[in-house]
Amino acid sequence: MRKQKKKKFGLLGKNISYSFSRKYFTEKFEKIGADRFSYKNFDVETVEDFKKIVAKTKNLKGMNVTIPYKEAVIPYLDKLSKNAEKIGAVNTISVSKKGKLKGYNTDFYGFKKSLKPLLQQHHRKALILGTGGASKAVAFALRKLKMEYDFVSRNPSEYQYSYDELNQEIFSEYQIIINTTPVGTYPNTEDCPPLDYSLFTDKHIAYDLIYNPEETKFLRLAKERRAITKNGYDMLVFQAEKAWEIWNR
Repeated sequence: MRKQKKKKFGLLGKNISYSFSRKYFTEKFEKIGADRFSYKNFDVETVEDFKKIVAKTKNLKGMNVTIPYKEAVIPYLDKLSKNAEKIGAVNTISVSKKGKLKGYNTDFYGFKKSLKPLLQQHHRKALILGTGGASKAVAFALRKLKMEYDFVSRNPSEYQYSYDELNQEIFSEYQIIINTTPVGTYPNTEDCPPLDYSLFTDKHIAYDLIYNPEETKFLRLAKERRAITKNGYDMLVFQAEKAWEIWNR
């Protein structure tokens, strides 16, 4: 009987030694069959290396995508799912038997599923800190939840808030504050988005997509003002399981 070839998966990103995905899937594969599946980090300086990875990696079945390539990888794909197309960012890629690459976004699913249990009636509007690929998935999830939102940026367009504009009036109007930026990620754990943290109250949710450290300075300062806080760990688990489902269709 011919030995089955090992199915290969991996994570495309830059400076990703800390990666959630590799640890998560390696542990998963140890339980369900490390002889059948493997997972590795494709840590590359430029998105152009993506083509080489696909060409050289035999039996590649799927990839996760992280910062800074969630948008940059799109031109290299053959097809996008409807949701990935609407969002304009990809965090999951499947490779067909014919070698065709299809991009999906499971971030929005993971975020939506992890935020939903926290929502109360007064949580009606959200501020999204940051405007990168992850912020697009968060915005899409909020639309699915029929929730209004606005973006906050260091370099705002006329339709976005700057951090300097965020005052008590705005914090009263927006009860959910979501950090989609990498500010505060390990090892720079003493960094946090430049907000007036005294504006948080027990009516607010502070959600940070970062999971390492478990409690960022952003979450710690919001919690001191009795806000409900949530890190990105559950979101990552939910999006990873959704990716696994896509790869096994």
